[in-house]
Amino acid sequence: MSAAAPVHRLELRLREITQLFNSMDPSPFLERDLDTDAEEYIESWAMAYPPGSRFHITLHLQQPAAEPDAEQLIASAIHHFFNFKAELARRELRQLLKQGRASLLIGLCFLAACLLAANAVSRSASGDLLVIGRESLTIIGWVAMWRPIDTFLYDWWPLRRRARIYESLGHAHVSLAAARKT
Repeated sequence: MSAAAPVHRLELRLREITQLFNSMDPSPFLERDLDTDAEEYIESWAMAYPPGSRFHITLHLQQPAAEPDAEQLIASAIHHFFNFKAELARRELRQLLKQGRASLLIGLCFLAACLLAANAVSRSASGDLLVIGRESLTIIGWVAMWRPIDTFLYDWWPLRRRARIYESLGHAHVSLAAARKT
């Protein structure tokens, strides 16, 4: 039986809770975007840990929140924001894989055409120019496979990782604390 994923803790110090949110976003509190700097800071911190990690975010506020249920509202807003980002990353992954499948089909058809043409060239005659033509067609056909191979070997997993980190942030434990006076 595997042990539970470790909990990684982030502590943010803010003057007031409004610093956490984008001041230009007119959406209701629960649907507001995080401030770009806060978002980048939280994401870069979370990306340092493996997917599937658990997170605890503590917000230390110099000015106490006015709402009595502020912790619940802020936790819901953070969860909503990162769950939305996880869904966007999953959509991006699906789109990439769809494009990869189309590229693979096109690449395989082009590769087959190039190899058939190379075989036809090699059967028709011999000579240095025809050898160069045959080899060029073979190389061009395989180069056409570069993009689908790149997609299926390398491009998909960073998106999947980002989606999993966002999912973890979408379930992070969020708490408020009064900032200590120094």
